[in-house]
Amino acid sequence: MSAVYLVLLLLPLVSAQTFHWGPCPSPAVQPSFDVQKYLGRWYEIARLPNSFERGKCIEANYALRKDGTIRVLNSQLYKDKVSTAEGTAVVPDTREMAKLGVSFSYFTPYSPYWVLTTDYTSLAVVYSCTDVLRLFRVEYAWILSRSRFPLPQTVRYAKELLVREGIDISRMKATDQNCKDN
Repeated sequence: MSAVYLVLLLLPLVSAQTFHWGPCPSPAVQPSFDVQKYLGRWYEIARLPNSFERGKCIEANYALRKDGTIRVLNSQLYKDKVSTAEGTAVVPDTREMAKLGVSFSYFTPYSPYWVLTTDYTSLAVVYSCTDVLRLFRVEYAWILSRSRFPLPQTVRYAKELLVREGIDISRMKATDQNCKDN
C-alpha cells in the first residue's frame, strides 16, 4: 500500500514528462558507436515532453574533455533569452559505447542517454528511460540533426525506428528551429 502512496506523491513531479506503467524497454542501440564522430553540434528536431526544455532553437554541443568525459552544452531560446545547461556524459561500459550516462549536476546520478541510431552526419535518435520502483517509467526521446531542417523522410525514419523499438511517440512534438544560427 505504501508504494501506491509513493506513486501518487511522485505523479505531479512527472506530469511534464512522458511516463508509462511498467519497466523500461530495452531498445537496440547503435552498433560500433564512435563517440569521436558524434561530437559537435546537434539540433533538436523533435522530442517527447520534458520539464527542462520549454524554448525553441534547442541544440546540444558535445566536446571531449581532457579527462575523457564528454562536455554537454545544451542551449535554447526561451522568452527571448538564450539559456544554457552544461553537463557531463560518460560511457559507463566500453562494451556498449552507445549507452552513455549524462548528468547536469554533481548531486544527481547519471541518467541513461542511449544512441539508438546515428549516421554522424545528419541524424541521431536518442532515448532515455528511468524505472521508478519498476511500477512506471519516465521516458525521454529526441530526434537530432546536424541541420536545423532535415528532410521529412529523415524525421519519418527516426519516428518509425522509435515505434519499432516499442517507444510511444504519440506525445512527440516538433521543436521550433526557426532561428538565426549563432
